Amino acid sequence: MGIFIGLCYDLKQDYLNKGFSADDVMEFDSEETLIGLEKALNSLGHQVERVGNGRELALRLTKGDRWDLIFNIAEGVKGRSREAQVPAVCELFAQPHTFADPLTCALTLDKALAKSVVRDRGLPTAPFEVVNSTREAAAVSLPMPLFLKPVAEGSSKGVTGRSLVKERTQLVTKCQKIIEKFHQSVLVETFLPGREVTVGIIGNGNAARVVGVMEVIFTDKAETFAYTALNKDEYLERVSYRLIADSEPFAAQAQQLALDAYHILGCRDAARVDLRCDASGELHFLEINPLPGLNHVLSDLSIMGGLAGLSYTQLINEIVESAWQRYIS
Repeated sequence: MGIFIGLCYDLKQDYLNKGFSADDVMEFDSEETLIGLEKALNSLGHQVERVGNGRELALRLTKGDRWDLIFNIAEGVKGRSREAQVPAVCELFAQPHTFADPLTCALTLDKALAKSVVRDRGLPTAPFEVVNSTREAAAVSLPMPLFLKPVAEGSSKGVTGRSLVKERTQLVTKCQKIIEKFHQSVLVETFLPGREVTVGIIGNGNAARVVGVMEVIFTDKAETFAYTALNKDEYLERVSYRLIADSEPFAAQAQQLALDAYHILGCRDAARVDLRCDASGELHFLEINPLPGLNHVLSDLSIMGGLAGLSYTQLINEIVESAWQRYIS
């Protein structure tokens, strides 16, 4: 049965036209992504209407417009809770929507808070500190090497070739640059040198299942120490992807850790969990994305779905069905 779906998004070109920089819009979606999503939803028998960003959604809801379901991929423009803005507006107007509620979207965008919750529930994550000033940077007590990133960004924004710190003399300067560029705190973590995987999950409760455990393998052209923004952007040259067989013990460990984090942090319908190994090979939680990228060609969840035999249309159908069942059950 087809339903009436409103599509909420932040379109890159809209913001570029307003004078935003390419860095500002790194997390936002392309026209290609919207077209791919619309095609998939239409082929499933749904009626799709573009709503736009959070402000446009609020205006429409205030006028009395409603949809059977909002399919939300809007990242928000500003603020530590920007990914929670569309879910919060939906919650306020009792408008059904895909993916996590505003609390989870706000919590998980702040990587340090998410790591704190995961750590407090007994799951492994790298030791970390949060730095707000050069004075705090100078006082960091973690041993080298360290890894730095803005505390509340997505799409590997702020994760560059300069994020790895091997000498304490570099720490203050690098932290200061991140604070000045992103106007937010710095997450300072113990560097994990081992294998990196990303795990896709679809569903809710006991029905939540792993789409795949996909290893990110760096080529000789990659920034090999992390899945940086550059590696993601130029993935055809810099990285390759391998789906780890379910029969491998490593896959089972990754699946369990990812599912535990998914449930603890309150994700719904779908999410992507990033994990990395320490020097001894133990997996650690890095971060979770409750609004996973859904470009039909480029996004990790779509790529791993394809490797696992799940078409893009099937992936979108499972997300819609998962969300719809939450509201009608």
